[in-house]
Amino acid sequence: MQFNNLKPKIIDWYIIRKFIGTYLFSILVISVIVVIFDLSEKVDDFAKTKPSLYDVVVNYYFNFIPYIANMFSPLFVFITVIFFTSKMAGHSEIIAILSGGVSFRRLMYPYFLSTLIIFVMTLTLSLFVIPPANSQRLSFEEKYLNKKVSNTSSNIHFQLDESRYVYMSNFSTWDNSAYRFSLEEFDGPKLRSKLTSDRAVWDTSFNGWRVQNYVIRTIEDSTEVITRGASLDTVISITAADLRRFKELYEALNLWELNETIARLKLRGDESVKYALIEKNTRIAIPFSVFILTLMGVSLSSRKMREGMGIKIGVGIALSFCYILFLRFSEMFVYADTLPPFIALWLPNLLFAFVAIGLYIKAPK
Repeated sequence: MQFNNLKPKIIDWYIIRKFIGTYLFSILVISVIVVIFDLSEKVDDFAKTKPSLYDVVVNYYFNFIPYIANMFSPLFVFITVIFFTSKMAGHSEIIAILSGGVSFRRLMYPYFLSTLIIFVMTLTLSLFVIPPANSQRLSFEEKYLNKKVSNTSSNIHFQLDESRYVYMSNFSTWDNSAYRFSLEEFDGPKLRSKLTSDRAVWDTSFNGWRVQNYVIRTIEDSTEVITRGASLDTVISITAADLRRFKELYEALNLWELNETIARLKLRGDESVKYALIEKNTRIAIPFSVFILTLMGVSLSSRKMREGMGIKIGVGIALSFCYILFLRFSEMFVYADTLPPFIALWLPNLLFAFVAIGLYIKAPK
């Protein structure tokens, strides 16, 4: 393909219209089906909690539909490519295009132009549009569907800054209480002070922690001073909202907020940073996969077969679900501390890219 001849031709616009049109139509159909099933499943909950029609339609489903559509966007792209390319091959349109002097590589050009449009759209949605929509959706679910977001982890460690560290044995989201709370302050390698408490409760009146039955050890040179008390108010850079964050809550952060959260969690040494890193890499890796799945889809479906498009669509759906399953499975490598999030979440794209390239090389033959 000559790079000075990239202006789309009539045949290019024909394929782009088919691609984008079929993609949008498939999203619309699947979204309607998903909403119908979801509504039928939740109608009893709505009858009990009695949300307004505005809350159900605007605050929930208007935010739920983009979330679902974007999540399965690669699947829609793959099925779209398989469907309309198989139809073109069945009508001998692919053969006519190739017989007219268009190479198979040049045939891929309008496909990748369409994929680029979808990639930019889904990436923008993932990073900036869907997170605030998720915030409203999660608030609705917590209020009307009784889905409480909680943190069940124990042995919580935070590094507040270069010299201060916090430890909590566990944290209860029901009463915003941290148990076996301790706050340590160091001067280089030497411990300067340590506050320990049986229980610390988050107090919204001053946005700080009220520690109960506390003991403070202050060390200066070789002198140690011990102070005891029943209650003490303290303000640190950790809030109850930080401790309530769990996997679902990272979905409500846009890219800039997510980056700030990751930096803060890394500074504190918080193990939940893995959830934030998984969320960030997933948001980028999934939209990028549309290029791989498009190459694979065209390579599979561009040849005319006696069996028709049914077997191609079946193979395409199977490969799509294998990709999604592998993507979810790769998260387990992060949870097990086997692989860093970047490698684990991009590994499915790498492996399926080799598969797509192999099919692409074989397709013209």
